[in-house]
Amino acid sequence: MLINTAWLKGLVIRATDGELGTVDQFYFDDETWAIRYLTVETGGWMGGRPVLISPISVVHADWPARRLDVALTKEQVANSPEMNTHEPVSRQHEAAFLGYYGYPYYWGGSCLWGPSFYPVGLAEPTSASTEATEERIWRESPDSHLRSSEAVTGYHVEAADGAIGHVDNFLMDDEAWAIRYLEVATRNWWPGQKVLVSPDWVERVSWADSKVCVSLSRESIRNAPEYTDATPITREYENRLHLHYGRPPYWLRQGEFKSALSMSGS
Repeated sequence: MLINTAWLKGLVIRATDGELGTVDQFYFDDETWAIRYLTVETGGWMGGRPVLISPISVVHADWPARRLDVALTKEQVANSPEMNTHEPVSRQHEAAFLGYYGYPYYWGGSCLWGPSFYPVGLAEPTSASTEATEERIWRESPDSHLRSSEAVTGYHVEAADGAIGHVDNFLMDDEAWAIRYLEVATRNWWPGQKVLVSPDWVERVSWADSKVCVSLSRESIRNAPEYTDATPITREYENRLHLHYGRPPYWLRQGEFKSALSMSGS
């Protein structure tokens, strides 16, 4: 199911023994557009210290109730490595975080989540020794390719022949925890309208200039199937959208990749 990430703001995170806090923003991977971490404001019980929560720990999402249940205890979270969520998260920070919880490194495999397409099922602790984990942390590159949703929201979006608007929000796949579309507000070019742009259609992102460039024309965007953020995105709508742009949908590519893996293992 596709979820507007605006729903994440203020979402309650519930551990096995009580509430941890509420979601503030998230970090996504600028290479795969997977949502790697939620930043959670813990309030008074941890002295207001914000923490990171990985989708790997999520065991149940109750979107109508605006709550995520995680397979963690409050003590586990309280003792987790400290990170300044107002500064870039380095790969060493990530390695320390994942090592603490016993999660696999997602950058060590061929799928979106390392050994898997989905974060669910990766919460089983690994058996790597402390020495081996510390050595891997030391060897990691400092660049983690993580971007905060708060920073990227508002980026200007340019089509092949001119500006179309700015990033207003994101639509995420709640199974893969991946951003499937950027929600672009076009108020200066096409007042009152919003459009969806897949990360697959992004040619480049200039992080220095806060700009996203897409390989689509303004005319093709204007003639795309109408989108309103009040209407749930169905697979039928997604099929029409991808057909309009002549681009393969993400679920077909993923299916092809799974088939290739199956054949290589046979």
